Amino acid sequence: MMPTKKLIAWKLLWQLICYKPKLYIIDSCFWILIAGLPALPGLIIREFFNSLTGKAQFGLSPLVLIALLLAVNLGHIAVIFAGSITGTQHRFTMRSLLRHNLLDHLFKNPTAQPMVFSKDGETTVSQGEIISYFRDDVEQIENNVAWISQVLGEGISAVLCLVILLRINVQMTLFVFLPMVGMVIIVQRARTRIKQYRKASRQATEKVTGILGEIFSSVQAIKVAGAEENVLDYFRTLNDKRRQVMIQDSLFNTILNSSFQNMVNLGTGIILLLASHWMQNRVGKLTVGDFALFVYNVYFVTNFFTRLGIFMALYKQTEVSFERMASLLSGVSADTLVTPNRLYLNDLNGRKKALPSVEQPLRNESDAYSEQSHKPDSIASAYRLQSLKVSNLTYHYPGTTQGITDVSFEIHRGSLTVITGQIGSGKTTLLRLLLGLLPMQSGCIYWNGHLIKDPASFFIPPRSAYTPQVPQLFSYTLRENILLGLFKDDRNIATALKIAVFEEDLAIMNEGLETLVGSKGVRLSGGQIQRVAAARMFVRQPELLVFDDLSSALDVETELALWSRIFVNSTKPEQDNWTPTCLVVSHRRSVLRRADQVIVLKAGRVQAQGKFNEIFSHE
Repeated sequence: MMPTKKLIAWKLLWQLICYKPKLYIIDSCFWILIAGLPALPGLIIREFFNSLTGKAQFGLSPLVLIALLLAVNLGHIAVIFAGSITGTQHRFTMRSLLRHNLLDHLFKNPTAQPMVFSKDGETTVSQGEIISYFRDDVEQIENNVAWISQVLGEGISAVLCLVILLRINVQMTLFVFLPMVGMVIIVQRARTRIKQYRKASRQATEKVTGILGEIFSSVQAIKVAGAEENVLDYFRTLNDKRRQVMIQDSLFNTILNSSFQNMVNLGTGIILLLASHWMQNRVGKLTVGDFALFVYNVYFVTNFFTRLGIFMALYKQTEVSFERMASLLSGVSADTLVTPNRLYLNDLNGRKKALPSVEQPLRNESDAYSEQSHKPDSIASAYRLQSLKVSNLTYHYPGTTQGITDVSFEIHRGSLTVITGQIGSGKTTLLRLLLGLLPMQSGCIYWNGHLIKDPASFFIPPRSAYTPQVPQLFSYTLRENILLGLFKDDRNIATALKIAVFEEDLAIMNEGLETLVGSKGVRLSGGQIQRVAAARMFVRQPELLVFDDLSSALDVETELALWSRIFVNSTKPEQDNWTPTCLVVSHRRSVLRRADQVIVLKAGRVQAQGKFNEIFSHE
């Protein structure tokens, strides 16, 4: 397995390098200059010492040589400054590509169940834990790509310096290779432990970030339960475990790096002893200037070996990062992480690139179902919903018996279907499975009699719109939260807000549609948040409206007005009337009585199905 993983990691790194080859070549050239220019002062230093002993070749005065040395160093500073600009740009590009591809896959594949593997089996990664993948693992890979340029530049410089050393003294130069042999042996013996420590530190970090995300999202629940101390104790326990494994990882890396450095220093010391012995005994033609040049250049060769050893250890740690990020791809090839995609970043001159236009979801009555193609993009089947049939849908959460089993029902255009049942009966799971937000384990979904093979790509506006139990608002204006990039005028927004029974709330807001709602809608009440989320759906005029307990934060009067407006006061867009079809999770008697069909779930199965009076006639 190890050779295969190594081959894949190098392949992925190479694909990252090829993403912006010009930028990488420029960055590498700067590193060659950064690593190579310091070799020139060695020649000047040799000439300086030889001039003091009367053995100079060019006859330059010491002051001229000092001036040359100063000029070379100033040039070196300028190259470092220029290289830092291209290096930063290259690093940021690599980092952005990795994050873009990983986030893009997670967005486009909502059914993906990211998993990490431990001795205890599989466990789902929480949203908070995923932060460490986007931060720590991306940074690790980015560092590895950057180090390739650095090691390449230092390697070329080391070869040039090695040629100089060989011309001075072959025997002393052979001792330069002793540290490299030792470092290769150390890395080969320690490579398994390098990966073990890095995996442990990454997993401990993701647990800490995961519990932080859960704490911030459940502050009220924690306070109501009086569980502050217990939560903090658990957080301290995770932090202590993370501290221990991070110390182990850091200590092991420090030991490796110090071993490389000390090995190089030991080899350098042996070389200096040999040189001093040969100079005292006049073995060969080793002048003071030659000795100064040898000492100066041997640093660049031995330092390259040190950096090479660190790079070899870094590569093993990068394998861990690739493996972890690939686990989030849920069955897709790891090449997805490094697939070339356009990034809308500023260029080196700071000029902004034009962003792509937002594709607007439009209702097109002329679209017809293509019998020849079954790709999600070609499943048009006319946006107008006539019937939606669900047959034997089944999904169980990994490692549990929780979920839904063999759920079947059919809804028709303009109807209201209500799903109800006790907590944990599978209501939300059913909606998420229908919409493609969970992977379907078995069953079929038919839109107007046509099989839907990819619900996640199909059930989007204008075919359907979904509001979860806890709607998500962003820290922008009311208008931006409703439109989310959609192009609609104020008249369309006003109509959507009226259906959502929000017009009176809007009237008392001084800024109107430009009112800032705050982070997660903190400036709005729970009922207002739900109605804004509903208006977000209405403005898109989807054929299927899917609500997960929308009216839970609404009073009875507001709720009755909302449902009445949905079905009675339909909007009238330019092309035709909008007749929405609703699939709703609710416990409200008023909604159940209005429903054309009630589906009662119990333990993930359909317990009863029909009209309210038929199901609850005994009450």
